Amino acid sequence: MKLILLLGLVCALFPLSALADQALQKDVIKTAGGNLEISFIGHASLIFTFGGKTIHIDPTSMFGDYANLPDADLVFITHEHFDHFDPKALALITTEKTPIVTTATVSKKHPNCTVMKNGDTLTIEGLAVEAVPAYNVAHMRSPGNPFHPKGVGNGYIITFGDKRVYIAGDTENIPEMKALKNIDIAFLPMNLPYTMSPEMAADAAKSFMPKVLYPYHFSETDTSEIVALLKDEPIEVRIRNLQ
Repeated sequence: MKLILLLGLVCALFPLSALADQALQKDVIKTAGGNLEISFIGHASLIFTFGGKTIHIDPTSMFGDYANLPDADLVFITHEHFDHFDPKALALITTEKTPIVTTATVSKKHPNCTVMKNGDTLTIEGLAVEAVPAYNVAHMRSPGNPFHPKGVGNGYIITFGDKRVYIAGDTENIPEMKALKNIDIAFLPMNLPYTMSPEMAADAAKSFMPKVLYPYHFSETDTSEIVALLKDEPIEVRIRNLQ
């Protein structure tokens, strides 16, 4: 009986959703501008905390309880697919004044967006941002119809202090990715047929050599494969709960 009463008290003081929030995996990266905290919500949904600001990446209710996550000072959306763009999640963490950086396609479906095209650069909320192409070459819905057409989706390079963080979005190991320079932290998708196999992700990583690699958006892919493929490279592969 005492145990039941104690559990009831804990649930009353700390709702399950709040406990889930507290249990999020988090990494802390030291930068010249202070600590960058990365919270792993799931799939492609991330939260970066830096300089007192909360930056959401591809928030979606499929993978996070956004009613119990912190409000956004800035949001990045890579493209319009439902597992990356969720108006309901956005409504829980933004106001009409919250900057939302995204693509032209998403801007047609959601108000108050700042559009970046592939290759664009800007500074927003004190952060330097570059939009990188994100598209398929090999994997198609049907002949000539890629899952992610060129020129539609973005990846983003965001500079936090002296650290350049690359969030690739849904893409393959395209030439633009392989030509990147000075990437400290990379999030690469690894989920066939929509994005990359472990071999494709490893090929890309060996080309631009991030210091830290987080496979993300990996669904049922065996992440031990990319660990093995990169075991002889000076790249730290970190596996987190990002199915």
